[in-house]
Amino acid sequence: MTPLLEIGKLSISFPGLEAVRGFDLSIHAGETLALVGESGCGKSVTALSLMRLLPPPARVDGSILFEGRDLLALSLAEVRDLRGRAISMIFQEPMTSLNPVLSIGHQLEEVLRRHEKLSARAARTRAVELLDLVRIPEPARRIDDFAHNLSGGQRQRVMIAMAVACRPRLLIADEPTTALDVTIQAQILELLDRLRREFSMSLLLITHDLGLVGQWADRVAVMYAGRKVEEAATQRLFEHPAHPYSRGLLATSLHLEQELHYRSMRLPEIRHEAGDAGESTFRLIEASPQRIPLPPPADTPILSLREVRACYRTPRGDFAAVDGVSLDILRGQTIGLVGESGCGKTTLSKTILRLLEPAGGTILLDGQDITHLAENRLRPLRSKVQMIFQDPFASLNPRHSIETILDSVLSVHGLRDRAGRRARILETLDHVGLPRQSLLRYPHEFSGGQRQRIGIARALILKPSLVICDEPVSALDVSIQAQILNLLVELKRDFGLSYLFISHDLSVVRYIADEVFVMLGGRFVEHGDHRRIWDAPRHDYTRTLIEAAPARKAGAPASRLELAAA
Repeated sequence: MTPLLEIGKLSISFPGLEAVRGFDLSIHAGETLALVGESGCGKSVTALSLMRLLPPPARVDGSILFEGRDLLALSLAEVRDLRGRAISMIFQEPMTSLNPVLSIGHQLEEVLRRHEKLSARAARTRAVELLDLVRIPEPARRIDDFAHNLSGGQRQRVMIAMAVACRPRLLIADEPTTALDVTIQAQILELLDRLRREFSMSLLLITHDLGLVGQWADRVAVMYAGRKVEEAATQRLFEHPAHPYSRGLLATSLHLEQELHYRSMRLPEIRHEAGDAGESTFRLIEASPQRIPLPPPADTPILSLREVRACYRTPRGDFAAVDGVSLDILRGQTIGLVGESGCGKTTLSKTILRLLEPAGGTILLDGQDITHLAENRLRPLRSKVQMIFQDPFASLNPRHSIETILDSVLSVHGLRDRAGRRARILETLDHVGLPRQSLLRYPHEFSGGQRQRIGIARALILKPSLVICDEPVSALDVSIQAQILNLLVELKRDFGLSYLFISHDLSVVRYIADEVFVMLGGRFVEHGDHRRIWDAPRHDYTRTLIEAAPARKAGAPASRLELAAA
């Protein structure tokens, strides 16, 4: 059978950089093919080349045959006719892909009027139908909303509605669920699969999440350093990976069925190195028992919350984002906090840091009541609690060098001795595994994993007792994720840290947490130790979260295809 899409010997280069080399791939009608690999391997560049969206400095060689036509040989006008109508793409971050000054209805109608030649009235009617198709509630009312009025999952649904508006034959989904909650993630992928079947569409799913691949893909292609190193049916690749890099990705990918815990085991890592001719190489460091046991948590809490409330002012009155929560974090303990976006996790962390004023309850830090402490008395205590943010690039000043960023933290907190500050900075860099020559570089000169290490260094440089980790690994590749988690465990042991670890990734929380709290609607609906809560969840919401988590083993694709055939 002739493939719908056939890529032959594709090479993509930029001045001074060869991004993709000799890449071959075919996609057949109606199938889902997953393209996996770490950031920088060439996945997204390959996808953009299919849409002819690469910037002018890029040089593209080879062939991209879509329904027998070479996309690289078409004029720009011919390519524009194909985009959105025959080939569509869902981008990774919908907030930056949707126009913030146009309503979502306007943007949907624009696609329909361009390709379907519909009247304004017909385009609006069809746009409402599309929003209903992707399960946006009250589509006739929400059509006039703007992107900022929608949640992350709803924005991704709007992007999907735009992409499938003209029933394309090929849909490219570039990391469509990165940083989404596990339940929203499952809904988005179920939606994509339903639309694939309804529209007889092919789906190219670009992701670094092998759990999603195991559930939704028919075939998998693995990329490393711009090359395809393996391609196989999903079941076969998961059970018998042929290439060492594929085996490494599978080894470093956490999944909820594992019973790994940080107190007993160190995660496997993929370490990248430069080869003899400048080629990128790697080695797999296998999982191993923790060489130095971590001491159990102490009996005394570093943080105690009692019936804490936090509210936001709205036109309809105060909204309780956190509604009467209580917990203790013991010294040396890691508390995992899970729940969907909007449940109150980040609001709670801001309240603990006193970035938001609590509306009720009590916050005790190291035994001292800080609930309503004045800022001049609170400032000396701020060094005890620090935060690692989800997106280090957004939270690091792009105009400052790493030395300036770290030095300013120490200066603000009263360390006047310049030599002492310099010594503390170098010591902290050593602890987080960054070379000392990093100090003169800027955030944009680092990889995502390195930037997260900088964010960790900034949090640790004040030698806190408690670190709040707000989704610190959610947007990282699986191998970088493993490195950061291992680093957090080492730092916990070396500095006696306590962590409040906020994440939507249940497999990560299962590994890193001693006790887990589940949050819904501003309240804790369940909590328990890291064994009990996964094995015997008591609340329906907890069970829903666990059921929505991606399974590690392949096999779901077969049942999905059986369902489609039925």
